Amino acid sequence: MSKTKVAVIGSGNIGTDLMIKVLRLSETLEMGAMVGIDPDSDGLARATRFGVPTTHEGVDGLIALPGFEDIDIVFDATSAAAHETNAAKLAPYGKTMVDLTPAAIGPFVVPAVNLDEHRDATNVNMVTCGGRATIPVVAAISRVTEVPYAEIVASIASKSAGPGTRANIDEFTETTAHAIEQVGGATHGKAIIILNPAEPPMIMRDTVLALFHDPHLSLQDEIVASIEKMVADVAAYVPGYRLKQAVQFTQVPADAPVHTLTGGAPVSHRVSVFLEVEGAAHYLPAYAGNLDIMTSAALRVAEQLAASKESVR
Repeated sequence: MSKTKVAVIGSGNIGTDLMIKVLRLSETLEMGAMVGIDPDSDGLARATRFGVPTTHEGVDGLIALPGFEDIDIVFDATSAAAHETNAAKLAPYGKTMVDLTPAAIGPFVVPAVNLDEHRDATNVNMVTCGGRATIPVVAAISRVTEVPYAEIVASIASKSAGPGTRANIDEFTETTAHAIEQVGGATHGKAIIILNPAEPPMIMRDTVLALFHDPHLSLQDEIVASIEKMVADVAAYVPGYRLKQAVQFTQVPADAPVHTLTGGAPVSHRVSVFLEVEGAAHYLPAYAGNLDIMTSAALRVAEQLAASKESVR
């Protein structure tokens, strides 16, 4: 079976790691182009050494490249603002876009949760690194019981947050919160990101806190089983994804201030889930799990979208 050609827009850390994953790991995708705006970027230099066609003239350069018409899927690893421009320029050409920015033009897609619902979408959004790690857990809980409120805290090494991540902090919190509700199933969602300057750099860690109502805690075993299955599903495409410790349950007193977060919905307990994401170190350091989970998930999404396209040909 012939491979599906893909292009990567963005020759920074995320785009370069994604390119290497396509080259090393994918049996169904083939690099058709690496696109940047800095002719001296390491990503473009590596692409040239790997024999991948390159351009430093952005999406306009991609459109002008020989063989552009053979590219089916385009990854965008730039910024939220840049993706809006890139998507508009590529729209007339019928390409499928996998958006690794918080632009959220297309539907939110988390492979382990809702990929099957969006196989026909022309622009899918990979949410954010924190959302990518935590939304599956929120979804796992909401499959067992209603979740009036869910809050996630993503802690990443400051060194793993490049200029694109820092420029998109506001979009990160807004996009992740919306995805916690739309994909995770929580009625109300909140997201917080922490850039930790510790040395040596820390591995990405994420905390999920969800409120639910189960006065006799009869659902505890079912919730734990659902979370553990979901963690295994995500780890199938992000090998460094794991529970950091056992799932914890805490009773919520009737007069606790957290009740104000649920919009009046009754809650009796809080479940806390602690996660760790270690990167595969294909291009980025192992502590940069926040970037690795994005590129690993994007690779899985593109492979599944390519398989869907192939099945209808």
